[in-house]
Amino acid sequence: MKNKSEFLLFALDVAKEAGDIQLSYFGNISSIKKKSSNIDLLTNADIESEKLVIGKIKEKYPDHSIISEETKSNLKDSKYTWIIDPLDGTTNFAHNLPIFAVSIALMKDDEIIMGVVYNPAANKCFYAELNKAAYLNDKLIQPSSSEKLSDCLLATGFPYLHDKKYDLSFKIFKEFYDKTRGLRRLGAAALDLCFVAMGRFDGFYEYNLNAWDISAGSLIASEAGCTVSDWNGKKIPKDGSRILCSNSKIHKSMMNILTKPEYKLYFNLS
Repeated sequence: MKNKSEFLLFALDVAKEAGDIQLSYFGNISSIKKKSSNIDLLTNADIESEKLVIGKIKEKYPDHSIISEETKSNLKDSKYTWIIDPLDGTTNFAHNLPIFAVSIALMKDDEIIMGVVYNPAANKCFYAELNKAAYLNDKLIQPSSSEKLSDCLLATGFPYLHDKKYDLSFKIFKEFYDKTRGLRRLGAAALDLCFVAMGRFDGFYEYNLNAWDISAGSLIASEAGCTVSDWNGKKIPKDGSRILCSNSKIHKSMMNILTKPEYKLYFNLS
């Protein structure tokens, strides 16, 4: 990308510094904490990565707001808000699976204007700025051209909370599994979105995510040429409660499944 903004250059540098911290721990983890459940984990790499990113932002942009996964939000009277997931894919990381990433997004007013997702284990850095296309390691990326679900490979994920939605999600999974070449559950939503952006996956859907899981990746996917929306095609909920991302060509087909009456529970309808 030519003429990268000051914000993007800053985010790229910080993401790579955080990635270096993660690599220093990768395969050599001495401490793992449990958060909400046995599979909701926190490592020293999460903590130190977040400390670095937040510290850099506060130093460079002291008036900006910050929303991050592990630390209480620091909201100020600013039109700029940084949205951070210091280590997306902690469970993978804890089990030496190299599918994890640093995710950094910048929101101006109510719109995401910049996103960086960096997988240090593979040295793959995805990034985008609003209306400037999307890139992987400085090369333009674009989604696949598959038009039928039967030609597609999809990605999804499952939340930590095992409730009625969780049980029902396996029925949705089976519907897509029966109509496609398969589904993958990689455990890192930020990378799932980037993989749709680059054409590795044709589509991705999930629910019960958070703003830090989707903000950077959704901009990267959108700028690559993907369609990113709520499950019903409306504007994506910024809280990550539902997300659907596709190469655009299969978006309606995926929506037709996700909006079936038997899945109305996901829209909090009785």
